[in-house]
Amino acid sequence: MNHESRSNEATEFALATFGGGCFWCTEAVFLRLKGVHKVESGYSGGTAETATYEQVSTGQTGHVEVIQITYDPAIIDFRELLDIFFATHDPTTLNRQGNDIGTQYRSVIFYHDEEQKALASEVIQKLDKSGKFSKPIVTTIEPFTAFYKAEEYHQNFFARNPNQMYARVVIPPKLSKLEKGFAERLKAAYE
Repeated sequence: MNHESRSNEATEFALATFGGGCFWCTEAVFLRLKGVHKVESGYSGGTAETATYEQVSTGQTGHVEVIQITYDPAIIDFRELLDIFFATHDPTTLNRQGNDIGTQYRSVIFYHDEEQKALASEVIQKLDKSGKFSKPIVTTIEPFTAFYKAEEYHQNFFARNPNQMYARVVIPPKLSKLEKGFAERLKAAYE
């Protein structure tokens, strides 16, 4: 492959940024999908100009634990990513996912363009009308402003720490939902 075609391929990727509780959980889900090139855990949405795990954990920075997904829209589109996002976390609990409580765990979609904003709004409206959830969806749709990559020990956490207690208890049920509802979307290594 020549250098020019590599750079053309790189421009075909798109970004999605989601907060759905602990980034260890959401990262483990989205890493398994066909068309997903990269998933990075990090922080977004706050007013602080820097973000570390220690700072964000206080709940005082306004930042959320997020994942930033680099994906190929020719293989998986933003709507499919949204469907998986809503199927693998509880979008009806305000500032909470399970035992993780605080604004840093809120359910949020940080849109990168007006199309993502419109699709996110449409999907939320359809889900609310469908009755799939017993309570209204509280996921916010906010403009993307900045992404602060989390510390290296947070990256690919589940694969690197499968026996860590939190990972053993909280992540497998999310992966089970993914496998049952979206088996055709899984990379061969995860089937």
